[in-house]
Amino acid sequence: MQPLNTTVLCRTAAAAVLGLAAAACASAQTLSVATPVAAAAALFDPIARVVMHPRCLNCHQVEAPRQTELGVRHTQGVLRGRDGQGAPGMPCASCHQGSNSADGRVPGAKHWQLAPLSMQWQGLKPAELCRQLKDPARNGNRRTAAQLIKHMATEPLVLWAWAPGSGRSLPPLSHADFLTALQAWADLGMPCPP
Repeated sequence: MQPLNTTVLCRTAAAAVLGLAAAACASAQTLSVATPVAAAAALFDPIARVVMHPRCLNCHQVEAPRQTELGVRHTQGVLRGRDGQGAPGMPCASCHQGSNSADGRVPGAKHWQLAPLSMQWQGLKPAELCRQLKDPARNGNRRTAAQLIKHMATEPLVLWAWAPGSGRSLPPLSHADFLTALQAWADLGMPCPP
């Protein structure tokens, strides 16, 4: 087994999260060959913290969207429906338009809907989420890291997470830092934590 190249890992991870992984890099330099999974966990952690934040997780659900920082069930009793756009007679688009409402209380973005069932993250641990993000059958048929990063860089529903309106919290990294973290993870082969 080849020793872990901690120098490359540390430079990439530190650049990816602008110092958030600096402590992990310091300890990664002392990792033995037996612990590359710890380095993978440190590299994926900032990504997991973003995609498991309520701005993302509230729509990556099985049965119904969630709301607020606490992820409570949608107050209007909205259900997924067959296509993830709401139940018959109660489509998401009846309230959620192409952008946030003027007062910001009703969130909106182009194509507002729940994530496809194959992309549900409800109840997943970071390692499970990592494997799902890499699996084309469960990530929207994105076969390469570049396709996954492009989705995270351009999809209106993803971008909405950083402009959610009405006092909603933002993910723990800026969008630019999140993309940098994704690229660093991709550059090292998209390793998953144990």
